[in-house]
Amino acid sequence: MKTLETIDTPVGSYAPDFELPGIDGQVHHLSRYLERFRAVGVVSMCNYCPYVRHYLERLKQLQQEFGELGFTLIGVNGNAVNQDLVESFDRMKEFASQHELNFPYLWDSTQDVTRSFGTNFTPTAFLIDKEGRVRYRGQIDDNPENSATVKLHYLRNATASLFNDKDIEIPETQAIGTTIIWRN
Repeated sequence: MKTLETIDTPVGSYAPDFELPGIDGQVHHLSRYLERFRAVGVVSMCNYCPYVRHYLERLKQLQQEFGELGFTLIGVNGNAVNQDLVESFDRMKEFASQHELNFPYLWDSTQDVTRSFGTNFTPTAFLIDKEGRVRYRGQIDDNPENSATVKLHYLRNATASLFNDKDIEIPETQAIGTTIIWRN
């Protein structure tokens, strides 16, 4: 595994704009999402990560809960294509279909966006407000393996606070999950 320097996008800074292909055949721009939505959740994902799989239903519920209020999630796969092609674009389409994702799933084949956000693990969540500032960064909640015992819904609570014009009580947590696979 190769370790690369990441740039980092701390809470309070502007999120890096991106232009990435989605599994829907469209090119997706963060700036265009920010024109249409009050908030955008960008989540680093990949097809094989067990943590991502644990969180999929919770992410879909979050999209469903806040979608009508002007929120969208965006999944970004910034992993390098591995030898068994689990992280290929075609496999991303299969993954999204199999898990019935209700949000866009984008491919960061150059890994530039992943590095710009400072992402090292899947999943890592970023909540971005209408002005493009990162308002939350880190874990989705405090228990990836068991949704029934979650005590702190970090991303959900941050999103609710943002929509209610309240301070985000916990603006950053340490992401845990599977290490990003960097290209050679």
